[in-house]
Amino acid sequence: MEVNRRRFLKGLTAMGIGLSAVSIAKLGVSREAFQGKRVGIIGLDTSHSVAFTKAMNAPGADTKLKGYKVVAAYPYGSKTIESSAKRIPGYVEEVKNFGVMITDSITALLEQVDVVLLETNDGRLHLEQVLPVFKAGKRVFIDKPIAASLADTKAIFAAARQYNVPTFSSSSLRYIENIPNLASGKAIGAITGVDAFAPATLESTHPDLFWYGIHGVELLYALLGTGCNEVRRVYGEGTDIVVGTWSDGRVGIFRGIRQGKGGFGGMAYGTDGQQALGTYGGYLPLLYRVVEFFDTGSVPVSPEETTELVAFMEAADESKRRGGAAVSIKELLKV
Repeated sequence: MEVNRRRFLKGLTAMGIGLSAVSIAKLGVSREAFQGKRVGIIGLDTSHSVAFTKAMNAPGADTKLKGYKVVAAYPYGSKTIESSAKRIPGYVEEVKNFGVMITDSITALLEQVDVVLLETNDGRLHLEQVLPVFKAGKRVFIDKPIAASLADTKAIFAAARQYNVPTFSSSSLRYIENIPNLASGKAIGAITGVDAFAPATLESTHPDLFWYGIHGVELLYALLGTGCNEVRRVYGEGTDIVVGTWSDGRVGIFRGIRQGKGGFGGMAYGTDGQQALGTYGGYLPLLYRVVEFFDTGSVPVSPEETTELVAFMEAADESKRRGGAAVSIKELLKV
């Protein structure tokens, strides 16, 4: 046991990385117990990183998280988006308290972990940051937005295919409690349309809906799936209305809120009635899918669906530029 401790500390010293006595005690004498379950985080600029770490590393963690533990993190992360970058020092200290080792590079992180959570808030960095993860052959969940453009989204999935490494991206809103029953047709029959609402805060470095409106767009796709033909957008300073028309005539409407109190929700319409979307249940439902993906390599959201979802948001921006004219998603996907 003492030999293991010395080897572990020697390895950290060689990398120029240290852990406090408290962190070592929480992590345990040897990390060998986590083999196959060692999670690395890229990006400590979002509350998601802290929430996921607390859930996985808590004493008596939820058994549905299957023993996965966050053992290392590379903190950067956004460097030019002030609202995100300023969080990093505080979040570094928080995750250290859960036994997480802080590395000085993604390369050093990958040497310590089996799977990865790519949490960097700045979607512009995701392609660059995920490539070494794919090259290392490690399964990776990419938090929203998967990227800050449709072109980068396509490139990410192309690289995943090239290196034969599964990946997926999703908002936690996709897993609101009653969505599975609605999507399956058990609740109100076949879904004929969906109205969804969510905050739609803007960030100048990202296309409008990519930064926060994506949560509401995920709700549309969770219930309507792929097959959207065209998108129209009505833009106002405090509100966005984005209307997607699916190839079979179904309609999905997203209301983005920037004025007054925000929130998440909506209404699903079916052949047998209507039902409000349930209450948001936090991050655990998403984490359950992430660890199942880590275990099996089976993605809960297909690359095709995520790519179309991103095209939907990019089409909304193009519609805004065209004064609300319809924009074909198929044409965007061909580019």
